[in-house]
Amino acid sequence: MSTRASSNTKTDTNTEPSTRTRAIARQVIILVSSILAIVAAFIGSGVFFGTPIQEAAGGFLNSDSTLIAPGTGAFRIWSVIYTGMLAYAIWQALPGQRFDERQQRIGWWVAASLILNAVWIGVVQLNLLFLSLPVIALLLVVLCRSFVILRQTRPKNRVEVVVADGAIGLYLGWVIIATAANATAIFYAVGFEGFGIAPEVWSSFVLAVAAAVGIALAFWGGGRIAPALSLSWGVVWVAVARFTDEPYSPPTGVAAVIAVVLIVVATVVARVRHDRAVRR
Repeated sequence: MSTRASSNTKTDTNTEPSTRTRAIARQVIILVSSILAIVAAFIGSGVFFGTPIQEAAGGFLNSDSTLIAPGTGAFRIWSVIYTGMLAYAIWQALPGQRFDERQQRIGWWVAASLILNAVWIGVVQLNLLFLSLPVIALLLVVLCRSFVILRQTRPKNRVEVVVADGAIGLYLGWVIIATAANATAIFYAVGFEGFGIAPEVWSSFVLAVAAAVGIALAFWGGGRIAPALSLSWGVVWVAVARFTDEPYSPPTGVAAVIAVVLIVVATVVARVRHDRAVRR
């Protein structure tokens, strides 16, 4: 153990100044980005100032705007996501993570996701609904890239599993359903009438795509729980909204329930298969 400690100390001592500077800059930028995202979230909540997201951009992002809009309660998950991302930002800022290869690979992607999150809130606050879609789509791409890196590398311990893999996984799962809701809101805003196809057919199709993405993530990710939890949470609230709120749509609610069941079953099966493979 002493030999390993000496080796690590020597590595840090021999690190080139430019490399050390970049590593520290990465840690600081991630920490600042997480704070920026939280500040933007307060603005988006309208608690102190700013317009609540549900009321901004013409109200098209409200829970009763489209068939794919999750119920208001769904957005409570942001508190968990922001807490998790802040925990990750603090954890990765520790000296022990400064030259960690996994954090070096994922760090800038995480910072980009937090900045894009704040940009999305700012765009919506400025009532630029149409610009919000490319922003959230780019956020989804960045989070997918982060997930790929996490999947390709191994965490050092359980703490990293929770604050890195867990927090980013929750973030990704929620943004999947949020992107679908955002896109649907824009179609509604421009007066898209579905080419004569019933709205419930379109909503069921969108939910089927979300379920397919969740199933793919489950099997490719070895049954990782965090993305499935947040994605299922969002889809469940779509069901709740369609059964209890306007626009009332039991067919969409049923499609949402089926989507959740498929995501959960796929995640459990993928997890069992992954654990068996590891034991072998």
